[in-house]
Amino acid sequence: MDKVVPAIVVVAVIALLITLMVLGWRRRSRQVQVPAPTRVTGSQDGASFTGLYLATTLASDRLQRVTTHGLGYRERGDAVVTSAGIVILGDVLIPVGDITGIERATWTIDRGVEPNGLNAITWMLGDTELTSFLRLDDPEGFDAATTQYTTGQDNT
Repeated sequence: MDKVVPAIVVVAVIALLITLMVLGWRRRSRQVQVPAPTRVTGSQDGASFTGLYLATTLASDRLQRVTTHGLGYRERGDAVVTSAGIVILGDVLIPVGDITGIERATWTIDRGVEPNGLNAITWMLGDTELTSFLRLDDPEGFDAATTQYTTGQDNT
């Protein structure tokens, strides 16, 4: 009987912490300053690269994850580079005119990798500047394709 009360207290504290985490995530997912991204349907023609989508963050604060519009969850998937832009998460189009920079990174909000192991795409979504991080199987090929497709230059 003397162990029951402390066990109940521990379970109550854990339940409270889980509840607070869920409420915090829900509050964050109401990021009203971030408009919905452009969605595309059907398969996209262009250079396709397999890998992981890791996160999208505010460009000004790379520790602030964007959780709205399906951008908050890490998933396996392709990135497709087309003349219209870059398609991530299967249907989110980053229009070529909204891309403000493409670079290599070593870390994002929940992931650290070898030097230059991530592809980071900085882009405008409405008035909000974002950075999306990808961990691709062929990061150099992605760099070459983005240069070719988004600027019209041929790197071959």
